[in-house]
Amino acid sequence: MNSPLFVRVLALAAVATLAGCQTLEVKKPTVEQTAEVRKGPEDRPQRSITGFSHALRCMDTLLLDYGVRDVTMLTEEITDETKKLNAGTRDMLISSVSDMSRRSRAVRLVAFGKDTLNVVSFLATAQTTAAYQAVPQYDIKGSVSQFDENLIKNQKDLGFGISPFLNLGVARDAASSMLALDLSVLTTSDMGVLPGVTSRNSVVILKQGSGFDGDAAYHKFGINYSMNLARSEGQSQALRGLVELAAVELIGKLTKTPYWSCLGVTDPKANDETKLEMFDWYHSMAATRIELIAYFQNQLRRRGFYDGPIDGQFNPAIDEAISNYRAALGLSREALLNEEFFYAFLAADHTKIERPAQPARYVAPAAVAGGPGSPAAPTPAPAPKAAPLKLSVSAPKQQTRFARGETISLALQPSQDAHVYCYLQDEDAKVIRFFPNRFARDSRIAAAQPLTLPGAMRFQLSMNTKGVPETISCFATQQDVMASLPQQLVGTDFEPLPGASLQMIRAAFEKASGGTLAQENFHVQAK
Repeated sequence: MNSPLFVRVLALAAVATLAGCQTLEVKKPTVEQTAEVRKGPEDRPQRSITGFSHALRCMDTLLLDYGVRDVTMLTEEITDETKKLNAGTRDMLISSVSDMSRRSRAVRLVAFGKDTLNVVSFLATAQTTAAYQAVPQYDIKGSVSQFDENLIKNQKDLGFGISPFLNLGVARDAASSMLALDLSVLTTSDMGVLPGVTSRNSVVILKQGSGFDGDAAYHKFGINYSMNLARSEGQSQALRGLVELAAVELIGKLTKTPYWSCLGVTDPKANDETKLEMFDWYHSMAATRIELIAYFQNQLRRRGFYDGPIDGQFNPAIDEAISNYRAALGLSREALLNEEFFYAFLAADHTKIERPAQPARYVAPAAVAGGPGSPAAPTPAPAPKAAPLKLSVSAPKQQTRFARGETISLALQPSQDAHVYCYLQDEDAKVIRFFPNRFARDSRIAAAQPLTLPGAMRFQLSMNTKGVPETISCFATQQDVMASLPQQLVGTDFEPLPGASLQMIRAAFEKASGGTLAQENFHVQAK
């Protein structure tokens, strides 16, 4: 039978133990010390997140708005240089890019190989492995580069004993770790790293006790994003957040779309990091002016302000389009591509800018009457009714029959300057868009300058090895209608369009062009 004294001793011990647990606070000082490390010289805005899935969906919409398409990439195995994680980092990247391309179909990512030698070997043989094979443009390379465990650690212990009756002990510990992911984009033409198209991000992981009971904190653009981690998720979930953040950043930098808007930055001109990013983009493109002019020719044509070539050269039509868009953004009416306009363009909500009734239309110089000092032109006669748009699609020497595996070259020539789009219905009745494509993004073809396909483009056309007849259908329109087509009929170049037929595509072009359409079919037959 226990004595009253022993019962009182047990009660006192329990009270003492409970009181001791209150003093074993290790999480709070660890959080505070970690916050001091990550906040820098001044406090940062805080945002609670459950992941970056919303940012991926936002990027999908953004890529649609900016007309990004036909971005093709390889991804090598993303290694864990720390040898401390057991997670499918590359698979995380694949699913992130897939989520980012649900509607836009802007990016096609191919998982391939475990080392650069395999990638180079693949690129060398890509064009001979299948009849309409095309070489991807970019390669993603990188690794989990850092995992510093117990960067900051606090541990407290409490013991209480009355020998030989009682021995009690309790301990708590909390620690923060640092996980980093480095990814870069290379060009497949020479495996060189694209300047500025990199992602270097880290996450602070707070854990308590033997499992995870804390959060992960990401820092980007002066904002700390915090994510609560369940005990079963831990560092792998923190890594997934890093991968999703890297996918947003890499594709945004590669395509020069304002990806920061998907990460909560509402005023990029007021943020030092985004302002520096825009500064770098502007001056890298403005170095030769050609890339900068072509960027705005593409953007303003997509938005219905410009109808002309994307050649990186100033012309009266692009000058007028720039002037009109500047006015729509509340800037001065100048045909000026300066930093102010570039920053305003990237910060704008383009869905709120009304399209003009007619775009500024390019007129070839040969069609313009004499210059200064030339005699006054006579009063022109009433313009004749415009000739109908026609399109010619032909092979050299009017060839239509080809040996199995024989390469095919086509010449496209519209009767007037027009936008041309070409699709193939292959031997399996699958429909593929092959022009415009990743190598030639401009659909506009001048009547005086026929286009040869594939020409210098890094893909090939050839007769299938089965000898089954195939059909190439090309459509010509007076204006660029790509943005008005259903996205499932645009898809990704050189990839089958699920459920599509040439009849469906013609109907879509008729609707998008308002009926002003020319179509020419080229039937590929075996000898």
